[in-house]
Amino acid sequence: MASSPQQTSAELSTDPAFFALLAGSYERLVGAPLVQQAADAAWLYRDAPFAVLAHDTSVDPRFIYANKAAQACFGHSWDEFLALPSRLSAEPQDRAERQELLDAVARDGFHTGYRGLRVGKGGRRFHIENGVVWELIDCAGTRHGQAATFTTWRDVGA
Repeated sequence: MASSPQQTSAELSTDPAFFALLAGSYERLVGAPLVQQAADAAWLYRDAPFAVLAHDTSVDPRFIYANKAAQACFGHSWDEFLALPSRLSAEPQDRAERQELLDAVARDGFHTGYRGLRVGKGGRRFHIENGVVWELIDCAGTRHGQAATFTTWRDVGA
């Protein structure tokens, strides 16, 4: 699968197989399309007006994908995201709540309507809203990690 550790970061950003995993697992679990039918991996990465992130199945999961909207929201470049354990997207005091959500997603397959406090580059704090978190599961039932998408974010105090 495209999400193997041997893949380079540039390969996953617009990899058709990884796009199929993101979009296919979302549609199977959530029951709605992640993207419109004509959209492809390049559109999701470069042009989507909503954030999409994914992390792997490591004990301390690392980001394996962040589209340009997510990069703009968090303030991290592609390479910075890929070096970041996903737990660091939340401040220490918010990590237990985040982990509870991820545990529920692992149990239930997905969670909609998520709202949570996150931290970006340089410590900028912001709320994400209207989030969906889902399991990255391929058609054969193999789990590759978890992904999240959200359409709305606002800085704390804004």
